Amino acid sequence: MAASCLPCTWLPAFELDHALEPLLLLSSNRRLKLISPLSCNNSNSTSFGICNGFSSKTTAVSAKSEKVAPEVKRRVVVTGLGAVTPLSDDAHLYYTKLLEGVSGISQIEGFDCSELPTRIAGEIKTLSTDGLVSPKHAKRADNYLIYALIAGKKALADAGITEQVSGELNKNRCGVLIGTAMGSMRALKDGIDAIKISHKKMSPFSVPYSMTSMASAVLAMDLEWMGPNYAISSACATSNCCILTAANHIIKGDAVSSSSSLADIIQNSLKDTTFVKWQDLMLCGGSDGVIIPEGIAGFIACNNLSRRNSDPTKASRPWDSDRDGFVMGEGAGVMLLEELEHAKRRGADIYAEFMGGSFTCDAYHKSESRLDGFGAVACVESSGLGAVACMEKALTNSGVSREDVNYINAHATSTRVGDPREFKAVMHCFGQNPELRMNSTKSMTGHLLGAAGAVEAIATVKAIQTGWIHPNINLENPDKDVDTKVLVGPKKERLDIKVAMSNSLSFGGHNSSILFAVHK
Repeated sequence: MAASCLPCTWLPAFELDHALEPLLLLSSNRRLKLISPLSCNNSNSTSFGICNGFSSKTTAVSAKSEKVAPEVKRRVVVTGLGAVTPLSDDAHLYYTKLLEGVSGISQIEGFDCSELPTRIAGEIKTLSTDGLVSPKHAKRADNYLIYALIAGKKALADAGITEQVSGELNKNRCGVLIGTAMGSMRALKDGIDAIKISHKKMSPFSVPYSMTSMASAVLAMDLEWMGPNYAISSACATSNCCILTAANHIIKGDAVSSSSSLADIIQNSLKDTTFVKWQDLMLCGGSDGVIIPEGIAGFIACNNLSRRNSDPTKASRPWDSDRDGFVMGEGAGVMLLEELEHAKRRGADIYAEFMGGSFTCDAYHKSESRLDGFGAVACVESSGLGAVACMEKALTNSGVSREDVNYINAHATSTRVGDPREFKAVMHCFGQNPELRMNSTKSMTGHLLGAAGAVEAIATVKAIQTGWIHPNINLENPDKDVDTKVLVGPKKERLDIKVAMSNSLSFGGHNSSILFAVHK
């Protein structure tokens, strides 16, 4: 087949490989492929034909060598942590308090809840926005957006991304993926209240601030990061889904736009290395803030919340036989994920390596997990249902041996049904490991909904870094369905973590599991 050649561009072999990266991994509908060397007007060079599946035309790209180096899997590490929680708005102090067994649950002070049957929550009482959130956002935005901005910028600072370092980053290769389960319930309520009076009373900020993607968008605007930017909303599994997807942006990259012409793709990739599709840095996690009348009353109606109002610090008690529901929490957790070689080049401190993960769906019930997804029964493995399947897939996807997983940060919310089912699922997958230890961060923070997975992933990473795992508080009368030899007791414990798993299982049947390990 005759080739129509672009002007030959001399590139060393490694530059050719770099230029062709976005071309060799186009979406399958383009069917782009590298074909055999072609003749070229420049007799001193070798050209490679790139064939578009929708066209008979072939474009040649010349180079001194036709040898293409084998693809090396890009590795992802955690280099920055940012948290806004009922315990602290500093990720490291937050974990110190977890190790000490401090509860962040207290009486709700943000509104009058005297008429409600639940009057306790993991409420953030005070939070400074100085230097982190612009005055206009601090005044107008919902809490979930403010929490996300603060946690995101603190994760950057924790990673050593100063203004000088930020100026040296290729911002086309930096993205933000921060999700939320509930978004801005307050903005929606304010809009509803306004329209009851007149459409003229509607705020122009009502729609923008109610969008679930706005936290990611505003953070990217502040940082001028131009890589992937969006939000995932999958109830309590939101953060894990964001973290895993963000890691995949670094490992696998983004599809090149199918609207680009073949000539444009080639010319851009040869002229501008920013066109290459892989990301170097991703801020990711989740944020939620619905400790407002509508949020609390809504979950009361679902019959999910604890009513232990007289003893708030004892209310969240995963796996305890006296549990009576979960305690609402609020806040945000954001991690900075970074490509390993990029992190090493800038001398970053590495907390842990992200190994992989998975998400599945029960496809069963709005708020209850399916029973067959948690039992040691053949239908789980054959049909791929439930939390067991999610954890099994996470192992397969990450290439981790189940024997190496010796720490589980469980979803365990302190609900009557969910706690024992998750415990059975974990034991089905990892029960043969005599070193296995499991705890629930929610015993101290309450349930942060879409932010839960991120603040718990931060706790998991800190456990790897410090060698200490936090206690399960309020586990005074363990449920008969759990093995207390696996559960961490009322005091912190030393553990040499090989591989750690953090689970988030949610309304809608969304299951998610992510894995971290010591970076070696």
